[in-house]
Amino acid sequence: MAEIRLLLVDDHPVVRRGLRGYLELEPDFTVVGEAGDGEEALHAIEETRPDVVLLDLKMPGLDGQGVLERLDQDAPRVLVLTSATDAERVPNAITAGAAGFVYKDIDPDALASAIRTVHSGQLLLSPVAMRGLMNGNGSTTSAPSLTPRESQVLGLIAKGQTNRQIARALGVSEKTVKTHVTNLLRRIGAADRTQAALWAVRHGIG
Repeated sequence: MAEIRLLLVDDHPVVRRGLRGYLELEPDFTVVGEAGDGEEALHAIEETRPDVVLLDLKMPGLDGQGVLERLDQDAPRVLVLTSATDAERVPNAITAGAAGFVYKDIDPDALASAIRTVHSGQLLLSPVAMRGLMNGNGSTTSAPSLTPRESQVLGLIAKGQTNRQIARALGVSEKTVKTHVTNLLRRIGAADRTQAALWAVRHGIG
């Protein structure tokens, strides 16, 4: 089982200690560092190069949202782990680049599973976070109609699959997949695959 290097970011030392205690019981997890605020988190990411960051949103100074907005394309996967229940935080965090969003009352085994899911490249939202994402803007928009094949491709994008993986799953060439991706991005008004995955979640595809 491949090692997954973790960075814990929370302003409460007791929370970090508790997380470290049960995450290090997992054979494939290694906690490589901790941070108590956003600035420390950015420095620790640069120093430790984790695979997954467990990030609290509510912190003094630079908060979790600020951290997400300052990460570059080569940043590790980020799983937001917070006690915040504001629905409006969900779309902002995901749009800023979070790969998952769960709450601190999550079962330890479920958290371990969530970390592995995010590490594998998939987008993960808790049921509560999913409702927040779908309702966060307080309005709904009608979805453009997609062809059955475009819907299939979009669903696989939402699961974090690459063009090569999608081509294998659908039994088509990568060139064909690229064409479908280009068409559906234009149709739904998404600039990239992350926005497409977010759109898919909002419209129940995937």
